[in-house]
Amino acid sequence: MSDITSKQYDAAVDDCKNIFITKMKDYGTAWRILRTTSLTDQIYIKANRIRSIDDIGINKVKEGVKPEFIGIINYSVMALIQLELGINEKNVELPITQVEELYDKYIIEAKALMEDKNHDYGEAWRNMRISSLTDIILMKLLRIKQIEDNDGKTFISEGLDANYFDIVNYSIFAMIKLKKKEEA
Repeated sequence: MSDITSKQYDAAVDDCKNIFITKMKDYGTAWRILRTTSLTDQIYIKANRIRSIDDIGINKVKEGVKPEFIGIINYSVMALIQLELGINEKNVELPITQVEELYDKYIIEAKALMEDKNHDYGEAWRNMRISSLTDIILMKLLRIKQIEDNDGKTFISEGLDANYFDIVNYSIFAMIKLKKKEEA
C-alpha cells in the first residue's frame, strides 16, 4: 500500500472519529440500545440516500453525500462494537475512553484488512466510480440483512463483521475520492 493511501485513509478516519466523539459528548452512548439489525437499517438509509442523490442529481436536504459516508462508517463501527459487547438496555452508557478504544480497535482492523486487499488488488478502488462503491455498500448491506435473517449463520460466506469492515473501507475510499474531487 502506498504511503499516500495510508495518509488519505487516516485523514478520512480523523474526520469520522471527530464527529463520532463530538456526537457522543452530545448524546452519550444511547446507540448501545440498538440491535445490529437497527444499525444495519440506519446504514442502509444513508447508502440509499447517496444512491438517490446520485440518480436524481438533486438533494433537498442541504447536506451532501460526504456526511452520509461518515455516518455509514460510524454506524458500522457501532455495529462492530455491538457485535462484540452485545445490546445493553439497562445501562447504555459507556465511558468515553472505552468507546474511543473500541473505535480505534475496529478502525485499526479495518485498515489492516484494507492494506492486505490493496496489496492483492493493486488499489483497484482508485479506478472505481463513487457510484460503484455505493452500489457495493448496498449489496453488502443486503448480504448483512440476509445473514441477520438467518440468525447470523452462514454456510460458506464471511460473517457480519467482515461485511461491516468492507463497508467501512468502501466508504473511506469514497471519502478519499470525494476529497480529491473537491481539490481538483
